[in-house]
Amino acid sequence: MSLKIVVLAKQVPDTRNVGPDAMTPEGTVNRAALPAVFNPEDLNALEQALRLKEQFPGSTISVLTMGLPKSAEVIREALYRGADQGYVVTDRPLGGADTLATSYTLSQAIKKIGECDIILCGRQAIDGDTAQVGPQIAEKLGLPQVTYTEEILSLDPAQKKIVIRRHIDGGVETVEAPLPLVVTVNGSAAPCRPRNVKRLMKYKNATAAAERTPEQAEALAALIAKKPYLDITQWGAADIEADPAQIGKAGSPTNVKAVQNIVFKAKESRTLTSSDEDIDTLIQELLNEKIIG
Repeated sequence: MSLKIVVLAKQVPDTRNVGPDAMTPEGTVNRAALPAVFNPEDLNALEQALRLKEQFPGSTISVLTMGLPKSAEVIREALYRGADQGYVVTDRPLGGADTLATSYTLSQAIKKIGECDIILCGRQAIDGDTAQVGPQIAEKLGLPQVTYTEEILSLDPAQKKIVIRRHIDGGVETVEAPLPLVVTVNGSAAPCRPRNVKRLMKYKNATAAAERTPEQAEALAALIAKKPYLDITQWGAADIEADPAQIGKAGSPTNVKAVQNIVFKAKESRTLTSSDEDIDTLIQELLNEKIIG
């Protein structure tokens, strides 16, 4: 039996390179000004999906992302690695969304994609570190969820059951859950396989409509007519029947006040030996400063 798999992926700002223009005047992250990368744990989730596809021939993987038009880059990266199709949800009213508005938007898009057996995503994104979107999507779709996944151990499509090993404090836990469900995957799970050269050549010209300049659109029209798989599906808020009051800043009770790149610098330093005198002096200083004790 085959599976219908949806993988949620996010293009995130590289938080190692936060500059002075990282924020907009409105207090939101200026994603257009920051280097963008494929959210690392979403790649771990994609690898779990690809393993299921190999295990169950005929299965399909749809990758869904929400963001600026350039976020279609993560769709291409997923296609290079083995995904079958992608969807980009991009629209100006979606900007400034917190986890509540994001999970609502993505859940609406998943409903439009249609019934699926399993939804996979990374545990959290490196630009927010909240780990909230996956569980919120499960809640909005009324699906069970398994979080902090390390590995999918087995899946029985006929019985609609899945067995997952997940990380918990102090160890691991093996759980059984019914399908369909939402699964969030840890960065400690298996890393995603590299790009496949043949797939890279096949999908290198895949684009979403919002990415194309008028000149590119004209040049690609004939190519897309011959190869429809090069047209990455693009949806706006109206396409997914999103409530305007629940998307973007309008649907976001959380607001980011500022983003700062903080670098710790030592004002002074001192080299200590392993002598009893130096150790006693250090301990006494720590006690006096109430750092210990």
